[in-house]
Amino acid sequence: MTDHNGREPQPRPCLLLAIETSCDETSVAVVEDGRTIRSNIISSQIETHKKFGGVVPEVASRQHVESITWIIEEAVDRAGITLADVTAIAVTQGPGLVGSLLVGLVAAKSLALALRVPLIGVHHIAGHIYANRFVEEILYPSLALVVSGGHTELVVLEAPGQFRIIGRTRDDAVGEAYDKVARALGLPYPGGPHLDRLAHEADGALKLPRAWLEPESYDFSFSGLKSAVLAALNQARMKGQDLAPAHVARGFQDSVIDVLTEKAMRAATEFGAKQLLLAGGVAANKGLRTALAERCGRRGLPLVVPPLALCTDNAAMIAAAAHLKWERGEFADLSLKAEALVSLEGWSVK
Repeated sequence: MTDHNGREPQPRPCLLLAIETSCDETSVAVVEDGRTIRSNIISSQIETHKKFGGVVPEVASRQHVESITWIIEEAVDRAGITLADVTAIAVTQGPGLVGSLLVGLVAAKSLALALRVPLIGVHHIAGHIYANRFVEEILYPSLALVVSGGHTELVVLEAPGQFRIIGRTRDDAVGEAYDKVARALGLPYPGGPHLDRLAHEADGALKLPRAWLEPESYDFSFSGLKSAVLAALNQARMKGQDLAPAHVARGFQDSVIDVLTEKAMRAATEFGAKQLLLAGGVAANKGLRTALAERCGRRGLPLVVPPLALCTDNAAMIAAAAHLKWERGEFADLSLKAEALVSLEGWSVK
C-alpha cells in the first residue's frame, strides 16, 4: 500500500515507556526501537538514605509513591511525545525490594490499562545486561559479568534473551562487600565510589587473600575478604596503630578485581564468548573497568561497558531488555506480580 505520492508508508517506531523502581532510584524512560533513548529520567534517593547508612525499604517505597507521577510526565515531555504515542509499557517485575517494585508495577498496569497497550515485565538483571545494547550490537555467544550491590554473576548469553548463569556469589555480593568495608573505614554511603577513589590514590596496599574457591568453579565469595579487612583493622587498633585507609582500600580492591577478572577471562575462553559485557552498578568502578580493558586487550576480546549513567539503576535499560519480548509478542497480563526473588534463567525470552 502506498500514499498519494506513490511512496511506501514508513513503519511506526516502537516507543516503549519503561519504569524502574526496584530499589532506591525512581526512573522512567522512553526508548525507540530498543536502541534510541528519547528520555531517561532518574530520581535518586541517596541523600535520603545516606543518614541511615543504607537503603530503608519503607522509606524507599514511600519516595517512589511521591515521585512516580511527575517523573512519568517529565519522561514523556522530554521525549517529545504524548502518552497516546506509546507503543507498550515495560516495568521491572523483580528482583528487588517488593514494596518499591509494587509502586512501579501499579503505575505500569494503570498506564497499560488506560492506554490499551501491552504490558511487559522485565527482569532487573536482564536490563543491566542489555544496557550494553546502547553501546554496540551484542554478539552471541557473549559473556556478561554482573556486578552490583545485590548480585555478582557470570552469565552466558547463548542467543538474544537466553541466559545461563555459570557462576554466582555464595555470600556477599561485590557491591555489598564494598559498602561494608567502606563503613568500617568510616566512609560515607554509598561506599563503593569512595573506596575506588582511595585505591587509586594509594602508594601501597594491605596484603589480603583471594577467594578462588574450587579450581573449576566460577562462583564468587567475598565474605571472607570482608572479614579479613575487619580483622586487620581490629588488630591494628588493639596495638594502638592506624592502617592507612588508602592502603586498605587498595588491598581490598586489588583482591576483588583479581578474582573477577581472572574468572571472567577463563569463562570467556571456555564458552567461546565473542564479547565480554560488564553490567551493574559496580561496572562504574574505574579499577575494574581498567583491569578488564587491559586483560581483554591482551586477549583480543571485545569489552563492552555501558556509560556511567547507564551502569546504575535506570529505566532505559529496562526498555532495552523489554524490546526483545516486544519483538516476540511476549506480553504480560494484569496478574503480573512483583517478585523480590525471580530467576534470570526463568525469565529468558522464548
